[in-house]
Amino acid sequence: MSKQTKYVSKSINETGYIQWSDEENDRWARLYERQIGLLNNRACSQYMQGLKLLNMPSDTIPQLPDIDKILMETTGWTTAAVPALINFTEFFTLLANKRFPVATFIRSEEEFDYLQEPDVFHEIFGHCPLLTNPAFAHFTHTYGQLGLAANKEDRGFLARLYWFTVEFGLVQTDEGLRIYGGGILSSPGETLYALESGIPVHKPLQALDVLRTPYRIDIMQPVYFILNHFNGLFDLAELDVMALVEQAKALGLYEPMFPPKLKQAS
Repeated sequence: MSKQTKYVSKSINETGYIQWSDEENDRWARLYERQIGLLNNRACSQYMQGLKLLNMPSDTIPQLPDIDKILMETTGWTTAAVPALINFTEFFTLLANKRFPVATFIRSEEEFDYLQEPDVFHEIFGHCPLLTNPAFAHFTHTYGQLGLAANKEDRGFLARLYWFTVEFGLVQTDEGLRIYGGGILSSPGETLYALESGIPVHKPLQALDVLRTPYRIDIMQPVYFILNHFNGLFDLAELDVMALVEQAKALGLYEPMFPPKLKQAS
């Protein structure tokens, strides 16, 4: 993970609460209103159920202790307030201990439509509802344990598994294709693009293929992997993922489905 950011996280008081400004709460409210209107019949039912359970405010940024109470009651998880960006070791350590990192800043007005690093809206609105679900929570916990024990090279392969599931995963349901990846659920553009544009490739989720598929963080995804059913996350967590990582290393990465990122002139 990059360690450079222009954002400064907010401090937490002795009760675990953050003093958000009126401007920051207004930004949350506009992000929430814009995105919530897109998710009916697009987000998976497990996400919508989690959203209902969390009962987060639409007009102010949720406070982490309020989120924690519901997560602990449902799956034994809590959140962890972190700086804007953390390293892989801290990230995996938190997940391995059933603590989901939440950066305590909200995007600027200039980056209202898109930012590359996760802010409090992405983390709470995009991910926390599904942490009330046992399959998603178990997969995320197992992933953290694997990553914590892995070496630097293997973590690079594991990052692709997280990217194409937790961040940008789609799932097949009786009602049709639905979203469960937080990177899509918190992005209005990607919500419509992933399901309805006809541009990206949709592939059945095969763990070995996912581990070999390059991605870029600064573009709409050219490919999305589809779970057969949501509880397939349980099955995915029970695979010998590190053996698959060794296979992926031996076979090598697929050719990227996107152009290389242009370097900025110095």
